[in-house]
Amino acid sequence: MAACTDERPPRMPSLDQSLQAPPAAGHASRSTAAEAPIGRQLVWLILGTTLLRLAFAATTGLGVDESYMVAAGRVLSLGYFDHPPAAWRLSWGAPHLFGSEAPVVVRLPFILLFALSTWLMVRLATNVAGPRAGLWAAVLLNLSPVFGITTGTWVLPDGPLDCALLAAALCLLHALPARGSSAWAWWSATGLCAGLAMFSKYSAALTVFGALLYLLASRPHRGWLARPQPYLAGVIALAVFSPVLLWNATHHWASFAFQGDRAMGLRLHPLAPFGVLAGEALFVLPWIWAPMMVVWIAALRRGPADWRRWLLCWLGMPPIVLFAAVAAWSSQRILFHWAAPGYLMLFPLLGEALAQRAQLPAVRRTLIATAALAVGAVAVIGVQLSLGWLEPVIASVARRDPTVEGIDWTSLRTDLRTRGLLPPGTVVGVPDWRDAGKVAYALGPDVTVTCLNGDSRQFGFAHPAASFIGRNLLVLAPEHPERVPAELGADFARLQRLPDAPVRHAGRVLQRVGVYRGEDLRAVP
Repeated sequence: MAACTDERPPRMPSLDQSLQAPPAAGHASRSTAAEAPIGRQLVWLILGTTLLRLAFAATTGLGVDESYMVAAGRVLSLGYFDHPPAAWRLSWGAPHLFGSEAPVVVRLPFILLFALSTWLMVRLATNVAGPRAGLWAAVLLNLSPVFGITTGTWVLPDGPLDCALLAAALCLLHALPARGSSAWAWWSATGLCAGLAMFSKYSAALTVFGALLYLLASRPHRGWLARPQPYLAGVIALAVFSPVLLWNATHHWASFAFQGDRAMGLRLHPLAPFGVLAGEALFVLPWIWAPMMVVWIAALRRGPADWRRWLLCWLGMPPIVLFAAVAAWSSQRILFHWAAPGYLMLFPLLGEALAQRAQLPAVRRTLIATAALAVGAVAVIGVQLSLGWLEPVIASVARRDPTVEGIDWTSLRTDLRTRGLLPPGTVVGVPDWRDAGKVAYALGPDVTVTCLNGDSRQFGFAHPAASFIGRNLLVLAPEHPERVPAELGADFARLQRLPDAPVRHAGRVLQRVGVYRGEDLRAVP
């Protein structure tokens, strides 16, 4: 196999080079002097953003998806319906470790993982383009809302996914030029991290596929396909992922079928890919997304001679291209954050471009304004969800206050307990899995919640409704309670409506939950 040369400019050596080889004394002193302030800035970046995320996590309730993951994940399982186990295990482990399901507790592992992701981004970009590029790539990662806010704070599979993908990419960058025992070690580490990524979210396979495409397309590195190390990496990744395969094999491949159905459909939407790309740009931030596309295209045009940057292009390509393409025919809605792992791989390229222009007044003003916008938005959301100070304004312009989705429905538990409707052993049925998550999290782990719907997601495995045949259930319907008698009346011997239970916030009632007493469950939806 042809040897690969490092084509990075000598004026910006990577931290890896300075650590792996003993440079000349003069060069070492210059390198240390240049990297020391960057190291301090990185520490302050990680510390400051982590503290902001902890404050945000402590002042906001769990969202719909977060509540669902925490509540449905209380029953530990080898696998789960929606996603692989990583995020479910983290949301299960934190409450057991700290004895609390408070939002800041269940979010803590994801906040710490993003701190690690920030450091990994610095290491990845430093390996590609030098320390300054690494620092700016990490700054941009934290400023992008889809990464810095949602992935960095919320209970979602994306937190462990992005962390593992960055680690896998970094290991792969070391593995490709490695020789001897070092090659075995780096390829094994690549396989381990790739396996952890797939253990977090199925879409990690797209990034792994991008690595395979790179090996096929790169003449200098194509020879690895004839050597055992990449196949060992594949075996290790498959071993880490094997619990997901075992769970699916014993549950009719339910999770694979659910995710695969999202690409199905025969409705032609020729303009949908442009809408998906526009939505992704909004999530990343348009003024970050647009230059990111420019540097991506430029790196693709330079081709394999600039192999490190070309590798990142291939790693980022499958998620970005595939989800936009699927939108052209799928009848399912493509969520904009699905392609985020693709953009994740392009931050080092954008960090390099920013490092060369960071002193320009327009660039500095844009960075400051973006940071102010991010902090301001987080502050406004946090204050609103804590104090409800904007609720009169929201009520005047919106039919339904979205605040109800970002607060914890603790008032529901208080009201039902006061009315004596939650004695020990109570089973609660909720007609929709989204509402079941909010209700189950609010009622706490001592109340069993099942979903009375054919689409019950993980509730159908944690607490299947069929297991409560013959039991009395307390039915709670946050949405359209008037439909409950028509939709569920035949499933019970008797269904009695009780007074509604309110969801209160800052002294106001944001929503009323329909309450029914269902006697003798005879069938399930």
